[in-house]
Amino acid sequence: MDEDRVSHSTTADSESLILVDEADREVGHLDKARCHQGRGVLHRAFSLLIFNDAGELLLQQRSAAKRLWPLYWSNSCCSHPRRAESMEAATQRRLYEELGLRCPLEFLFKFQYQAQFDAAGAEQELCSVFVGRTSDPVRIDPHEIRAWRWISPENLQAELAGGAADRFTPWFVMEWERILRDHRGVLERLK
Repeated sequence: MDEDRVSHSTTADSESLILVDEADREVGHLDKARCHQGRGVLHRAFSLLIFNDAGELLLQQRSAAKRLWPLYWSNSCCSHPRRAESMEAATQRRLYEELGLRCPLEFLFKFQYQAQFDAAGAEQELCSVFVGRTSDPVRIDPHEIRAWRWISPENLQAELAGGAADRFTPWFVMEWERILRDHRGVLERLK
């Protein structure tokens, strides 16, 4: 693994996240562990959906070591910008750390959600969603990702409709529903 790709140290519970209000204005900072306690504290986040040249989406299965939603399938990559880090720098940094990929990203939308993972904690994020396309080989960080796969939008829809939605992270299910509802043209463009 490349030295600059070592991400398990960058996702420590002590990492400071950016607290925001509902308009995405920065209102402070709090460590990652406390941001995810109880019902969570609203913080800035991002989610990346990466497609290949065949129009298939890269899904990852989260590591068993994850505190929230371990072993659930999710979007290609998600994380948080660091203090004083631009969203563009944060998305490119994390895309490379987790997946060994670099590609242009297109902003689609931003949404706020809260999702509870029993007594272990919760996510409460104002999440910016981006899409990208690559033909490069995936090189995962095994501290973050247990498994990964490419899937066509049609097969993903069939999986979700067939009762497998509870095997996916809640934020990914929300994002995918919104993409199908409001951004279907993006999927056609990425084929």
